[in-house]
Amino acid sequence: MSLPRKLAAEALGTALLLAVVIGSGIMGERLAGGNVAIALLANTLATVGGLYVLIEVFGPVSGAHFNPAVSAVLAWRGALPVNALAPYIASQLVGAVLGAWLAHAMFDMTIVQFSTKLRTGTGQWIAEAVATAGLVLVILRAPAGRGAAMVACYIGAAYWFTASTSFANPAAVFGRMFSDSFAGIAPTSAPGFVVAQGAGAALAVLIHRLLGADAPSREAAPV
Repeated sequence: MSLPRKLAAEALGTALLLAVVIGSGIMGERLAGGNVAIALLANTLATVGGLYVLIEVFGPVSGAHFNPAVSAVLAWRGALPVNALAPYIASQLVGAVLGAWLAHAMFDMTIVQFSTKLRTGTGQWIAEAVATAGLVLVILRAPAGRGAAMVACYIGAAYWFTASTSFANPAAVFGRMFSDSFAGIAPTSAPGFVVAQGAGAALAVLIHRLLGADAPSREAAPV
């Protein structure tokens, strides 16, 4: 596959992922009647299903990273050419914003908006480090052919066992800054999340090496 085609796949896949995450959050909140647990459950189920399908669809084209932290780790391991890393990340960030705007358009909301939802504190930062470490470790060690299902299941579980509801993705943080909805994150909260995600990705690489880094590098994975 040519690099432009891979970048298009990363942008489109990330856009659809953010549309799933944000759109299902909006729908869940509207239908839950104020029950946050029900809204989160709806958001989780839609994300798990959407993520699995998107990895299967775009994996053969671009690897279906949809996530700068994943792309950075795979570039460091040689599974992604280093000169493709910056274009991959740029495509993911652009796609994330477009996905947020698409979700707003579908629900007749103001297209361009910024989140006011604060997500901060030591517990949330630890949660993001744990969520990202787990995601990257799954990607690095998933048996061939099982990565999509394992990644989707892990993210679904992490929605509930982490205090942050498992963003685990700098592109998701970036896109969700542009949505003042159930899934949003205030711009002032974003840097702490991204730093924690970077630390989590580095921790995953270390754990992978300690466990025996002879498992083949995976090119498919996201969130």
